[in-house]
Amino acid sequence: MSTPVSKPLPRLLRLARRIDAFNARLGQACAWLTLFLVVGTAVVVVLRYGFNIGAIALQEAVLYAHALVFMGAAAWVLQRNAHVRVDIFYQRFSARRQALVNLLGNLFLLLPFCLFIGWASWDYVINAWSTLEASGESGGLPLVFLQKSILWLLAGSLGLQGVADLIKAGHLLAGHALPESSHG
Repeated sequence: MSTPVSKPLPRLLRLARRIDAFNARLGQACAWLTLFLVVGTAVVVVLRYGFNIGAIALQEAVLYAHALVFMGAAAWVLQRNAHVRVDIFYQRFSARRQALVNLLGNLFLLLPFCLFIGWASWDYVINAWSTLEASGESGGLPLVFLQKSILWLLAGSLGLQGVADLIKAGHLLAGHALPESSHG
């Protein structure tokens, strides 16, 4: 008895799968920062109100981590369909109609948004890098330029996830089923 041979995935679906894997790893890494947010914030509060000690660097590190949790994990949240969606109609649509909505939404809303964020933040981030911008606070972190770069991480990872979702939606609209591990 012969076992069925699985067909290799089309090249674009392999690309979508790689993007999904990258954004999943990035999102999971950023999600772990929530533990640091809780502990770091608790330490700042105890130091400030228990011992009257300021911890500017730790406060800034918590802010950086906060930005990474939300902006670094945004593409992973989108991939998992865990974002806020007002889906009065969407949930009742067929898989093909949902794919069409996703395709159009990605093409005309998400990708232009990502391009706009990248474009609008270009000078802001470049200027921060050109001076290796540091905190203006005494005892602050010398990494403001890295924090500002998180905007590009948001635009890039969300844009890539939009491309992966476009590929998957196009595959569905062409009448093909998605392999189980390719669902977002």
